[in-house]
Amino acid sequence: MVDLLLAVRGLNKQFRSGTQSVSVLSDLSLQLGRGESLALTGRSGSGKSTLLNILCGLEKPDAGRIQVLEEVFDSRKPAGSRQAEARWAALRRRQIGVVFQEANLMPALSLLDNVRLRARLAGQADDKCEDWMERLGIGELADRYPDQVSGGQRQRAALAMVFAMKPALILADEPTGSLDRHTAEAVTRQLFDLQARHGCGLILATHDAELATRCNHHLDLGHQPET
Repeated sequence: MVDLLLAVRGLNKQFRSGTQSVSVLSDLSLQLGRGESLALTGRSGSGKSTLLNILCGLEKPDAGRIQVLEEVFDSRKPAGSRQAEARWAALRRRQIGVVFQEANLMPALSLLDNVRLRARLAGQADDKCEDWMERLGIGELADRYPDQVSGGQRQRAALAMVFAMKPALILADEPTGSLDRHTAEAVTRQLFDLQARHGCGLILATHDAELATRCNHHLDLGHQPET
């Protein structure tokens, strides 16, 4: 029996465009077990990034129920806003690793110190951080600052941050989009290797059809079927 990690029911999200309401996510349901992976595909604007932001608490849905591990967020039974934000923040700090399209690094810290800080915030030892950077091909850049390296190198540092925290769930929004093909393939192997070894869940937004086939499940947000 699969140990359920994430369950979403009846998720809806609309945005305003002038005087019109545009539905991005409509009555969306999905679930993910530990060690499972889900690929999100669909044209630009179909809601991939929006869904990932909702699943880590950075955006609020208009309706729906989300369960992540033991935490439940239900639009029909709203908790106090500050309380819910604190619960989401705690999940992002220790349980949910998020990889955005653009690396989110602290500019005043070296790449290595960014990775070390992320590990410590998650309650993990920071003695493997240099090893993660080496495995991602940026070990020699450990002492450099984010503005001293390329966008692709910053993205690899952001991935090292997520790997170092050993999360229960990884949400990745086009994580290899800024990398060359060779580096992207190496990073993808690391991502799926981490998932296999630590049994974490992975939700991956991608335009790459081949990459999507590596996941256990596939959700096309152009159609939004239930997985």
